Amino acid sequence: MKVFEKILQFKYLIILLFIIVVLSIIRVSYFYQKSIYQEGSIKLNLKVQSIKKKTNKDTVILSGKENLICYYETFPYNVGDIVEIKGELAKIKQNTIPNQFNYAFYLRSRGIYFELTIREMKVISQNKNILNTIREKVSKKINNMNNKAYFYAFILGDTSYFDEEVVDEYQANGLFYLLSIGSLQMMLVIGIVKWLLKKIRCNQKIALIIMCTIIILYILFVKGVIGILRSGICYILKSLCKYFKLKIKYSNIIMLVGSIMLLLRPFYLYEIGFQYSFLISYAISLYQRKLKKNKLYKAFCISLIAFFYSMPITIYHNYEINLLTIFLSLLFAPLFSFVLFPLSIISFIFPNIIPVFNFIVNFIEWLNTLFSNITLFHLIFRKPHIVVTLLYLLILFLSGRYKKYLILFWFMTIIHNNINLFTNERFITFLDVQQGDAIIIKNRNNVYLVDTGGGINYDYANKIIRYVKSLGISKISKLFLTHGDMDHLGSSYQLVSKIPVSTVYFNNNSYNENELNLIKILDNKHINYQKIGKYQYQTSDLKIIVDSFNLESENASSMLMQIKTPYLNLLLMGDGTIKSEEKLLKEYDLKDIDILKVGHHGSKTSTSNQFIKKINPKISIISVGKNNIYHLPNKEVLMRLQNSKVFMTSYDGSIQINLKKNGNILTFPP
Repeated sequence: MKVFEKILQFKYLIILLFIIVVLSIIRVSYFYQKSIYQEGSIKLNLKVQSIKKKTNKDTVILSGKENLICYYETFPYNVGDIVEIKGELAKIKQNTIPNQFNYAFYLRSRGIYFELTIREMKVISQNKNILNTIREKVSKKINNMNNKAYFYAFILGDTSYFDEEVVDEYQANGLFYLLSIGSLQMMLVIGIVKWLLKKIRCNQKIALIIMCTIIILYILFVKGVIGILRSGICYILKSLCKYFKLKIKYSNIIMLVGSIMLLLRPFYLYEIGFQYSFLISYAISLYQRKLKKNKLYKAFCISLIAFFYSMPITIYHNYEINLLTIFLSLLFAPLFSFVLFPLSIISFIFPNIIPVFNFIVNFIEWLNTLFSNITLFHLIFRKPHIVVTLLYLLILFLSGRYKKYLILFWFMTIIHNNINLFTNERFITFLDVQQGDAIIIKNRNNVYLVDTGGGINYDYANKIIRYVKSLGISKISKLFLTHGDMDHLGSSYQLVSKIPVSTVYFNNNSYNENELNLIKILDNKHINYQKIGKYQYQTSDLKIIVDSFNLESENASSMLMQIKTPYLNLLLMGDGTIKSEEKLLKEYDLKDIDILKVGHHGSKTSTSNQFIKKINPKISIISVGKNNIYHLPNKEVLMRLQNSKVFMTSYDGSIQINLKKNGNILTFPP
């Protein structure tokens, strides 16, 4: 035991072990993981691992030799059941818009490579695991409650039931970690068990065995929720050290627990919950002795430590930090810890209390919305390379011992926050918004957006905003809406409400209903807008020429844009028709266009032979949805473009073109 104690006293040995585990997981996940399945029809016996019941469809994880995911209207079986399934396997699609949450990689890290579409299924054997049965009963009860997302979060540790809007607001305030208070849940279980063991006067050894057994059973019950697993294993190791009188620093225990967690579940490495939980708890343990006993001062210091040490992770994943988070944590943490969390447990047991619980939830969400709308203290950062993130963390840990490194940390943060002032970046990205248009033009520290995509079933506002922020840009300088069809402005309603927009430009046709609805929002938000016919905008090496002909239809009146740089000449045709093309050729001397954004998604109402022969595009971009109901792009149009290199968002995903000399093209296929 003394040898074990001496080993665990060597901080750098424990750190080295953790680094070796991390590097091994990265090596395996990137270079050696392969699926045993192939696309096509299958017939398998699979075990139901988990069921998440959402409003539209259930998300079901099934396990056999490899995990599979499926989405089902109302899945009729329970967790733990063995089910015979006939269906089709399809590969998980990649992100087609850059810098979004990588759902495909997230699933791959869990060993899930294929989505299963079920045609037939029947149960082979039913669940016999008592923990699964209890969890199923708890889930069924929660599903009948209001604000069920909070009950799932606090009782079962599952945060996946929150609406995207609520999650966005908690993230904007830097408070999402409060929705998964794993350590509080574990401390409640430990506190109750301790009290019972004290009542029955259990001896120390038996009490330790009982406590460890209950902690392990609880971890299994919540299926290894990160915060609960971390705090549970930490408590077990700390208790064992106390029982065997081993003098081991708590920071070493946390580092060891991090290694154990990753060995048990390697995919935790890619979980933002693990990164926050492990990093913040380790950082606080390093400063524990320096914190004074004054409770308010101590709470402020812990909030400060948590903010700074989580900052590199937040920047890497969300590209944004909120300086108010330090103070908001002091306000919200007690509300969650001492009001909402215990009240959720009491309300679950005694449903008559639920109206009080709902009132508290509504009050907290109102506060959360109120503070999330205060954007003055938000800082936007360009998506950093992983090396930059690690450098941030290294400097932070060094500054804990050597204060002079804090100057380096602040210098690095300021440079990163203003990185676009030091770059000469210029590119255009045709975003994959299915059957619609959304085009980002980045010119050093400015972003211009042409259309927003969107419609009845799809809102791309959050994806566009996330992409803009990942470029280190906090506002859209100019929003050009080529015309009033929903597939070109549908997402603008949400977009202008969530990110600053300097000016919105409409085409020269009369406003239609969609545009009038947007104008109401613009008036409420005090955003400038105007109609434009002929318009020019020029910087030192970028020129935008706009024309909008007032013709008989919305499409024919589309805003047409020419973008000129010293090296490339681009023409964006919106949904312009053959009549638009004829008028354009009559009024402008267009020839040798380098890049053409093909009009009306490749419809035969645009892109005439005469037009293509005149402008002779080297590269043509078609923004179109895969398997769309209009069967676009039209075959005749593709024939007319046979001398041009054609890219389509349906197959190539988003398409990014460097507007500088090399003109490099990047694609993001599904």
